[in-house]
Amino acid sequence: MASGSCLCGKVGFGVEEPLPDLYQCHCSLCRKVTGSSHHTALVVPLRQFRWLRGEALIRSFVRETGYRNDFCTVCGSTVPNLMRTGDAMWIPAGSFDEPIPSRVGRHLFVASKAEWDDFDDGAETTARQ
Repeated sequence: MASGSCLCGKVGFGVEEPLPDLYQCHCSLCRKVTGSSHHTALVVPLRQFRWLRGEALIRSFVRETGYRNDFCTVCGSTVPNLMRTGDAMWIPAGSFDEPIPSRVGRHLFVASKAEWDDFDDGAETTARQ
């Protein structure tokens, strides 16, 4: 099982392997929430995911469009959240405690990427997702 946590460690989760490839979203919302060029994440079926601690410390920010960011109320770190479909968990790749075997397999919303964001890793690119 791969485990992860927020920056302060009060929120923790576990994910049964195998893990899928990662994606990097380059949309303006993901850039704002990360303060970086993209958000790197993966999506797993709900049956592979479980909270280990701190679920009560999580709050959500949801835009009218449905864009959601769940975060630890102690340290502010983005944490996993349930997808709108209700059958999968979205997990920020940087929240894993140890290296995971996944690699970036897709870039999303590259048409709206920051001008200074330059990448060429051979992963599939999608202007919109």
